[in-house]
Amino acid sequence: MRVFITGICGFVGSSIAKWLRGRDASIQVFGLDNFLRTGSESNRTKLRPFGVDVRHGDVRNASDFETLPSVDWVIDAAAVPGVLAGVDGMTSSRQLLEHNLQGTVNILEYCKRTSAGLVLLSTSRVYGIHDLASLPLTTRAGAFQLDVTQPLPVGISARGIGPDFSMSAPVSLYGSTKRASEILALEYSETFAMPVWINRCGVLAGAGQFGTAEQGIFSFWVHAYARKRPLRYIGFHGAGYQVRDAFHPDDLAALIFTQMTGSHTQTERIFNIGGGAENAMSLAQLTKWCAAQFGTHSIASDPTPRPFDIPWLVMDYSRATDVFGWRPQRSVETILEDLKAHAEQNRHWLELTGGM
Repeated sequence: MRVFITGICGFVGSSIAKWLRGRDASIQVFGLDNFLRTGSESNRTKLRPFGVDVRHGDVRNASDFETLPSVDWVIDAAAVPGVLAGVDGMTSSRQLLEHNLQGTVNILEYCKRTSAGLVLLSTSRVYGIHDLASLPLTTRAGAFQLDVTQPLPVGISARGIGPDFSMSAPVSLYGSTKRASEILALEYSETFAMPVWINRCGVLAGAGQFGTAEQGIFSFWVHAYARKRPLRYIGFHGAGYQVRDAFHPDDLAALIFTQMTGSHTQTERIFNIGGGAENAMSLAQLTKWCAAQFGTHSIASDPTPRPFDIPWLVMDYSRATDVFGWRPQRSVETILEDLKAHAEQNRHWLELTGGM
């Protein structure tokens, strides 16, 4: 099997590439990266011992796909990520659309030309912000929790947000580009008999991640706390009660391997993938964990709300369990221990990767 990965030198792309090669050395893996993300160049060296062919290119450029060989599967891990992308002053809305949407068009055309299947990595941020913000919540042990005693909207349960939850606008420019990419992928699948899997990912986390406050929050928080850098709770009364679940890219890679090597006759094509309720944690709880590892550190409080922020988002991955028998194998505690070790061994990681 030959696999092509876009964004191969990002945290997720490189992790998947290494996992696949470790799982089956007969799998040929190569990929494309534009190396715009600070720190991504370092992953080129780390991939070399795994026999991964890394090429410089940009998914925005159709010509960069013209000379690529045929493959069996494409894994799309390239994106301008983060809910503030396109409005944060770091990237423009046009750049966001060119990367995340025009890039998808170029990838789909490449898949059509080479008769390849596509695994599209999408995001939890395709879900409606107003609908997420209006969920009934209670507060317990320093974290927001879903109040299951109240009437709940379609697509949500104690397990978390399911694939059928509301996607009513606004979802952010970032979320809308990923949702549009999903629709295009499904249309290409139907029109050109192309196998397509769509994995809406929650928060990925692990050692070696290029964490920032807007993307890779678990990694960013652990590294910043360990170095006693300024941190603050933003919005939601400035208490840090907002909750997300974490999962490791190796678990995502295991799912993708199953999708690529299994039957393509399943009717379900879209899956929510994450750590689930058992691996969910608030910023306040993460701070408490960090304090036990690194000592006390003062966290600033800024109750001013920000656009696009949500108090609680946990991914219900039960559809992936039903169809593929998948569930995350790494607990959030294991992930945090790995992050701790990485922070202790890489004191200047945030500077190297643009986190601060």
